Amino acid sequence: MWRELIGGLYDDAQFGVPASDEAIDQIERLLNQTVPDDLRELLRETDGVQAEYGSGLVWSVQDIITENTRFRQSADFAELYMSFDQLMFMGDDGGGNQFAHVRVPARGPDLFVWDHETDERKWVAGSLEEYLRRRASSYM
Repeated sequence: MWRELIGGLYDDAQFGVPASDEAIDQIERLLNQTVPDDLRELLRETDGVQAEYGSGLVWSVQDIITENTRFRQSADFAELYMSFDQLMFMGDDGGGNQFAHVRVPARGPDLFVWDHETDERKWVAGSLEEYLRRRASSYM
């Protein structure tokens, strides 16, 4: 389902090989955060998607782990920005802004964009599918 949706929205989409459940489970263990169901399903079909001139539309399992760990453990970032512990970065716009699921128990799989210049965290979509559609229409 995800490959077809993304392929229909992005002419330049490049897909990874499917990720295993064990690999996806590593995200949860290492970040101490549940992977939203829609993101888990997408990663099972393709371990990341590049589109829009090479930007990380959806990162691979390894990129999710690496980038989130880097953001959470950076002493420099801790001085400059609010905590990243509530975010699970999962994509980027190629210009420094990151897209993330937010861990809030009462909310669904909402996605936010983090602005790297202002540290603003702004709601962009209520689901991964909505995020993909809005991004394709240049809404973000």
